[in-house]
Amino acid sequence: MKFAAKLSVLALLSSVLSGVSAHAQAPAASGKSDDVIRMIVPFAPGGASDVMARVVAQSLQKRVIVVENRPGAGGNLGMAYVAHANPDGRTMGVVSSSLTINPFIYKDVPFDPVKNFAPVSNVASVPTLLVVHPSVPAKNVKELVELIKASPDKYNNYASSGVGTSQHLAGELFKRRAGTDLLHIPYNGAGPATTAVLSNQVPIAFLGLPSVRSLIAEGQLRALAVTTAERSAMLPDVPTIAESGYPGFQVDFWQGIVMPAGTSPEITHRLSKEIAEVVKLPEVRERMDQLGLEPVGSTPEAFGEQIKKELDLWSRFIKDAHITQPN
Repeated sequence: MKFAAKLSVLALLSSVLSGVSAHAQAPAASGKSDDVIRMIVPFAPGGASDVMARVVAQSLQKRVIVVENRPGAGGNLGMAYVAHANPDGRTMGVVSSSLTINPFIYKDVPFDPVKNFAPVSNVASVPTLLVVHPSVPAKNVKELVELIKASPDKYNNYASSGVGTSQHLAGELFKRRAGTDLLHIPYNGAGPATTAVLSNQVPIAFLGLPSVRSLIAEGQLRALAVTTAERSAMLPDVPTIAESGYPGFQVDFWQGIVMPAGTSPEITHRLSKEIAEVVKLPEVRERMDQLGLEPVGSTPEAFGEQIKKELDLWSRFIKDAHITQPN
């Protein structure tokens, strides 16, 4: 339990709340609700966000964590709940890069990604990989682009985990930068998309590292590049797309924590500081590695700036690419 307690982001919140209780609203009359922290996961059980939340909940010792899955509309329903929750430090949400994408994919998103949230920290990144079926003769990005242009009828499809996901946008950005006529084949999640490329129904895919890491190690898929600015420590031999001939190419998928707007800055700053210290611990990094996560840890200000920067990027790109969520 000692390691689990260190890994628990919300266990850290317990000490944060106890140190700044004067800034939080008074607990309910029951006298028990002040011991309960609600962690909202805006996705269905089983995904990366849910797994991280439940590891946290099981390791909490001083307080009770209620993990609530509120899936729907690509995470919009759960995040709307967080956006309108009481800013007393006892509600937080696990957010992903969909926070900066959904406002431009969906109509009538019930929250403002900047005005309705208090950023806490970018906790971890999940590298996205450009992978191909082993039968594809390309061994690197340059060879793949040449292959697509030479045989577009055979290599012109790529799979992703769905419309509007960071994997989808990575594929569309790559298509534009490479000048290829790739057709997006969206699937309902990483599992079906991975199966499609494994069976060679679709020869190319952009997928999160956790979904394909073991398959790459076993030779069932070939990784050509990673979409992040730097190489992944988990696959150090796989180059970035930027260094493969497309400088400046960068698409990140991340997992972060936010609270409702109006939450005390003292709460968000102390929690952010503790997260930054925890993700540096060797045992925490080892556990995150097992989950396919690369620890980050950032200040509320840095996370807020990252969110604004990505909102600006995706608002322009999604509009230009005419990407919309199907009805």
